[in-house]
Formats: sequence, structure tokens, C-alpha cells
Amino acid sequence: MSPEGKKLLNIVILGFGFMFMFTAFQTCGNIEQTVLKSFNSTDFHGSGYTSMAIIYGVFSASNMIAPSVVTIIGPQLSMFFSGLLYSGYIAMFIYPYTWSFYTASVLVGVGAAVLWTAQGNVLAINSSESTIGRNSGIFWALLQFSLFFGNLYIYFAWHGHDHITDKDRQTVFISLTVISLVGCFLFFLIRKPDPEPAANEAAESLLQADSTESSSGEGSPPPGLWSQALEAFVKACKMFATPEMMLLSISIGYTGLELTFYSGVYGTCIGAMTRFGHDAKSLIGLSGICIGIGEILGGGAFGMMNRCRRFGRNPVVLLGLVTHYAAFYLIFLNIAPDAPIAPEGGTDLQAFISPSVGVALLCSFLLGLGDSCFNTQLLSIIGFTFHDNSAPAFAVFKFIQSIMAALAFFYSNYLLLHWQLLILVLTGFLGCITFFLAEWRAESSRRESDYDSI
Repeated sequence: MSPEGKKLLNIVILGFGFMFMFTAFQTCGNIEQTVLKSFNSTDFHGSGYTSMAIIYGVFSASNMIAPSVVTIIGPQLSMFFSGLLYSGYIAMFIYPYTWSFYTASVLVGVGAAVLWTAQGNVLAINSSESTIGRNSGIFWALLQFSLFFGNLYIYFAWHGHDHITDKDRQTVFISLTVISLVGCFLFFLIRKPDPEPAANEAAESLLQADSTESSSGEGSPPPGLWSQALEAFVKACKMFATPEMMLLSISIGYTGLELTFYSGVYGTCIGAMTRFGHDAKSLIGLSGICIGIGEILGGGAFGMMNRCRRFGRNPVVLLGLVTHYAAFYLIFLNIAPDAPIAPEGGTDLQAFISPSVGVALLCSFLLGLGDSCFNTQLLSIIGFTFHDNSAPAFAVFKFIQSIMAALAFFYSNYLLLHWQLLILVLTGFLGCITFFLAEWRAESSRRESDYDSI
């Protein structure tokens, strides 16, 4: 197999591994608030929103040490052990206790930081400037298939259910735990790419920790793993203050806010709408499928569009903002304002139009499509701009995204729907403007690099 073919295969395997893992985890996140409301136990006092806030809060704090962990054990083992923590969190729902629920939330937060830092590193070292857009799109499309399969199962399993029984819960989460474990073991199929003539030693050292034995300089001892870990941490801190990352930080933060909304809040809103009838709970699964379809179409289409760089990344991000604005407006009209914080029995309130299942599912599709616009372009521009320091760059990316997601899950416990939508509208506008500035800066840098190479 050619070196380029091996790299593409690594990206595909990476995508499938994440697809299996997040088929389990994203389905879990989509239904957990609804499941916990129906849980028959006076000893359990957990909140799905609070759990996700803990996960993303710990996630954000752990991102600054994640490059050090990836440096020490390599991205392959980093993704495997992090995946086991995800599987443990999902398995906890089979017999949930308050203490295990929140302990697992903390552990998943740590694992998520390491997992996504390792993922970004593998994506970067298996890509070049000409393939980073394509590979980002392939990975994103495969990842978002996870929203399709798990939620399809939820739709059929819960069809016509007003209340989620213990047996329903246990059957679902045993299945999801097994699926997550399959994804963990797929990471062992990823192989180290063949070195290029001018390979970046720092990036390669992250794919296999033991490759440091062949480090630069004859006769000089290679740096120790702990010194490399410290260097990775320092790089992540310095990168946070670079002009490029500061410009991208608002759009990254916006993806954290809307991640919370589409993955945890919107499904809960749909399930709480009693005016949708007895199938409201199963519509959570159907909503997740529609989000997944939007993510898959967007990831595939916009990833391929990166081959044509005539217009850059800005039009795709602008399309994402317009798509999200359309979704937010329709949700504002269609969903009751108290739906995010409604009790287990749901809400009988009506918004500004007669509640429509079709409109609700259209909004799910638009949320997924818009999210793919932002995320594929952010992956692409970060992979291009920080190619030589990919692990710290993706750690900072996930730090910003996760701390904003934690904030959003926290206020989702208290804010009515229209206030949550207003926050998204304002942050999305600012994020779009600052992305434009970062893209123009990156394009200017690329042109200067092309000129210098003549």
C-alpha cells in the first residue's frame, strides 16, 4: 500500500473507531436527562445536565495536561484507555447510583481531553496541506454516523412509551456499552505512517512514544519523556495566546454552546412536549437521526469542497451560521419556552405556532448541518495553521470548546428556551466574524509561504 493510501486508511479506521464509541456516548447524552427523570429510585438524585456540565468542566481543565499524556504513552494507547472510561460511564446507567454517576462524569472528563487531543494528533500527522480538508471531512462524516444508529434504536425501542422502565433502560445501556468497547479496540488497527523526507520529528514522536529512541543528534541523549511532556504543556499554554488561536476562540466557544444545545437540550425539549402525543419520547431518537443526517451530509460535502480552495473556508462557515439562525427561529416558534426544564410529565404549554413534529425534525437536521459547517472548517484551519504543533493546538481547541459546553449545560438547568437561543445567536455572530479574520490571516500566511518557496 502506498504511503498516502496508508494514511487515508488510518483516517478511515480512526473515523470508524469514533463512530462506534460515540454511537454509544452521544446516544447516552441525548437520552440521559429523560432516562433519569423516569428512574424509579428515591436514593438517586442525579441530573443529566449537571453530569454533562461536570464532564465538560473537567474536560476543559484536563486539556492542558492532555498533550503530556499523549506524548508519554502515544495517541493509540491514549485513545484506547480513554475509550474504556467512556464505556464505564455508559455502563454505570445499568444500575445507577448518585456517587458512581458523578464519579464516572469526572473520569470521562479526563478521558475526553486525552481522547480528542490524540485524535487531533493522528488526524494531523496523517494529513498534508492538500489533504487536511478531505481527511477532516471524512473523519467528521464517519463520526456523525454515530448519531444515526444509536438513535434509530431508541426510536423503535421507545416507540409509544410514556415512561421509561428499568428494563428499557438496562437493555439500552448494555447494548451501548458493548458498542463502545468495539470502538476502543478498533484503535489498535491504526498504523504509524511512513516517514516523509522532511518529516516533523515532534509530530512523529507523538504517534509512537518509543520513537524517541531515534531522536535527532548523533551522540546526544534523547530528551526524557517527562521533559517532552513538560514541553508539550508549555507549548499548549503559549499557543493559547497566539493571535490565530485568540481569533478562533470565539467560534470554537460557539461550537461548545451549540454542542450542548443539540446533543443534550433539544432532545430533552422534544421529549417534554406533551402536544407531540404519546410518541414524544421516541421522537428524541428520531431527532438524533436527523441531526446525524445533517452532520453526515455536511461533513462529506464540505470536506470534499476543501479540494477547491478558491473561496477558502469562509463561505462554509457563513452557511453554517445562516443554517443555525433558521433553526433557532423555527425552534423559538415551535417549542414551548419551559421545555428544557419541564418535569418528568412534560409541558402542556405552546409557543407561537401549533407544535409540529415535522418542523421539530427539520430543525434537528439544520442543527446538524450547521454544526458540521463550523467543525469541519475549524478542524481544517487548526490542522493547517498549527500542523507542526498539532497536539497542543487541538488540546487548546477542546479546552475552549469544552469549558463553554460545561457553562451551557450548567445554565440549561435554569434558563428558559428563548434565553438559551439568544445566547447562541449572539455568540454565533461574533464567532463567524472572528473566523473570517482568522481565515484571511491563514490565507495570507499560505500565500507568503508559496512565494518564499519559489
